[in-house]
Amino acid sequence: MASQTTSEGARKDASRVEVAAKIGIEYKKEVDFPKWYQQVLTRSEMLDYYDVSGCYILRPWAYKIWQEIQQYIDHEIEEIGVENSYFPMSIPAKNLEKEKEHIAGFAAEVAWVTKAGSSNLDEPLAIRPTSETAMYPYYAKWVRSHRDLPLRLNQWCSVVRWEFKNPQPFLRNREFLWQEGHTAFATKAEADLEVEQILETYRQVYEGLLAVPVIKGIKSDKEKFAGGLYTTSLEGYIPTTGRGIQAATSHSLGQNFAKMFDISYEDPQGPLANGDSRPALHAWQNSWGFSTRSLGVMIMVHGDDKGLVLPPRVAAVQVVIIPCGMNAKVSDEDRLSVDRRLAKVLTLLKKADIRARVDNRDNYSVGFKFNHWELRGVPVRLELGPKDVRNNQIMAARRDNGAKIALQQTTLVSEVRDLLDIIQRDMFNHAKEIRDANVVFIEEWKDFMPALDKKQLCLIPWCEESDCEDRIKEKSSRSGHTATEDHNEKAPSMGAKSLCIPMDQPVDKKIIQGETKCVSCGKDAKRWALFGRSY
Repeated sequence: MASQTTSEGARKDASRVEVAAKIGIEYKKEVDFPKWYQQVLTRSEMLDYYDVSGCYILRPWAYKIWQEIQQYIDHEIEEIGVENSYFPMSIPAKNLEKEKEHIAGFAAEVAWVTKAGSSNLDEPLAIRPTSETAMYPYYAKWVRSHRDLPLRLNQWCSVVRWEFKNPQPFLRNREFLWQEGHTAFATKAEADLEVEQILETYRQVYEGLLAVPVIKGIKSDKEKFAGGLYTTSLEGYIPTTGRGIQAATSHSLGQNFAKMFDISYEDPQGPLANGDSRPALHAWQNSWGFSTRSLGVMIMVHGDDKGLVLPPRVAAVQVVIIPCGMNAKVSDEDRLSVDRRLAKVLTLLKKADIRARVDNRDNYSVGFKFNHWELRGVPVRLELGPKDVRNNQIMAARRDNGAKIALQQTTLVSEVRDLLDIIQRDMFNHAKEIRDANVVFIEEWKDFMPALDKKQLCLIPWCEESDCEDRIKEKSSRSGHTATEDHNEKAPSMGAKSLCIPMDQPVDKKIIQGETKCVSCGKDAKRWALFGRSY
């Protein structure tokens, strides 16, 4: 029996050694970014791979961040009159066919249900790629009078887009979580106002919660939402790859969908003078969405070679408290004093709504625990030992920059709260400094490719014509270069695309109508536009 127990203990010890050996990140972020990203996600326990390619399990460490985002967005949209609802994920084929221009953008990605058991369905059902065609037939049913407007609904759900490109966790999933708002108004002015309000809410999530700087802009006609009037977006920047990434979108749909699905109402002015009815009026509509892609953006911007670096406002655990210096020479009295102080500190922090946890596992070393929580990106680590108890202090270590500071027990809660705020602010400022240094003004085509190859985004005077946009993408791709052109052969082969036309146009570099020319085609430029390689 003793031998069996010893053998079992040895297996457990061996298992712990194996876990310890794999707790760190083996790949450098700047050397092998894809493998670094994959390893950070799995070893930090953000997600795990599922048996269906392109589908992933969001583990609690990631899902808590999503819940923080959800809570924030819910509060903001409820304040402006949006209500939550839920629509089924199965969409009849006939609904999709009503709006061919819109669904054309999703056609290759739509997953279909064609059988139930051994029987074929009378009509194939699409698994929701987005919900316009699921919701709008019912908007048409519910809207009869101008008094039924505005109709402003949001739903939190999953969507399926069966992309055949290489799936990437959080960035390009075949199933992902998001919220999608769908609203209808009597006037364009009301709809336009909401587009701006929602985009600003999304900016606050990225910059205020995730500490990720973004650029607010308008998409080109080529990049706007299929079937919509115009699209506004947030654009992020991933320094390691030099790529832009679409972070969130808020679309004005105009009246296109309302006409297609007959979302109309009687003119409140009543009949004409001759008694004839006035033509029905169509609603002005918006749709807007924010997805779990945001988690991937946050990880890629802030993570380092030790793993995650989480902004305090969204971290599942903001503070981890680790007992230190508890070796064999420590007296029972000192052990008891440390245990009591740990419990007191934890209680104080929790009462102050600081998400804290004590790691008092006795089967792991202090070093192992440090690595464990650094990998998971916990913003603050508190270290408490017998000497700290006697000195009535506790040592704090920051995850974002590794700095250490001694905190006083009497002012611990306020000091920890201040430290979390400082970390949140510093993480955003650091990311913004890097982003700003890599968004460059390009006024001649000869400077465009060198900037891309330096992993930069390019602000260019642009004519805003779709043909020119196609040409820029072609000219900036590897295949678009001639042998005589100076080009870095180690640079990515993909071409640059338009990311957005920034809403905040440069004040010191104004476009002069009739004088400022498009960098690519030489025609008159209309506005500065942001171009770059992208995800």
